Amino acid sequence: MTERLMLLDTASLYFRAFFGLPDTIRAPDGTPVNAVRGLLEFIARLVGDYAPTHLVACWDDDWRPQWRVDLIPSYKAHRVVDVVAGGVDVEETPDALVTQIPMIRRVLAELHISVVGAADHEADDVIGSLATQSTIPVDIVTGDRDLFQLVDDASDVRLVYTARGMSKLEVMTEEVIVGKYGVTPRQYADFAVLRGDASDGLPGVAGIGEKTAANLLQEYASLDGIIAAAADVSSTMSSTIRAKIAAAAEYLAVAPQVVEVVQGLDLGQFDAQIRPLSAEARSSFAHLADEWGLGSPATRALRALGNDVPGT
Repeated sequence: MTERLMLLDTASLYFRAFFGLPDTIRAPDGTPVNAVRGLLEFIARLVGDYAPTHLVACWDDDWRPQWRVDLIPSYKAHRVVDVVAGGVDVEETPDALVTQIPMIRRVLAELHISVVGAADHEADDVIGSLATQSTIPVDIVTGDRDLFQLVDDASDVRLVYTARGMSKLEVMTEEVIVGKYGVTPRQYADFAVLRGDASDGLPGVAGIGEKTAANLLQEYASLDGIIAAAADVSSTMSSTIRAKIAAAAEYLAVAPQVVEVVQGLDLGQFDAQIRPLSAEARSSFAHLADEWGLGSPATRALRALGNDVPGT
């Protein structure tokens, strides 16, 4: 079997699972388990369809790193419900999901799926580092468009895009991204800086949307090229666009550092290879699945990860 690494944007998936399934799905003791069951279903589907040999659940050790906030204070500010001085701010998350996050960590541990995070960094940065440092082909699973910047046909790094739902997964390659947005993956971070992203609190350049951002990058190749053209009175750039770029100079000086995914993290050694569980580990997981009422999604995840499951 050809080796392939699958990187899960774990929070993206468990949020999707939580909001996609009713929180009336509960364990025998009444604890909501819709996100846990949904994530297991996703893992079963993804591993079954894309056949990775290695799997990592990438984790947000810090969903809103201070160094990004220092550059752009509005970064994800609308999602903060409690500021923690010197620590990780508390993100707006439904109570019924908060309860399930430790359960998700436990289930991943029971299945021997490596969970990898990094202090002061988001899961995006973990994904970026693992993807670019990998010696085998990579599939990134996420609903976050910012990670399009990592797609690289030459290195066989693809992105399985979940934003339209698990029944309409899209495999994003360089050709697909160019066809949809008019920019290459290498231009995507600059594209995101220009158009902004309200969901992340990034204002973008006022008056420049996706179409204009793409046209500018097609003509000037990069954000640096656009800024240089705006400062050059002899360039072909219109006076209107020139003024918009000039007005956003302060934002444009810092935004690329916020939007660009970190790729150089040293994440240490861990075993990401998918292997069948030992009889003892299968028994432990089965007991947990029964205790928490995880039902058929647990069985399907076990089977997808190469385990013989009695009665299936």
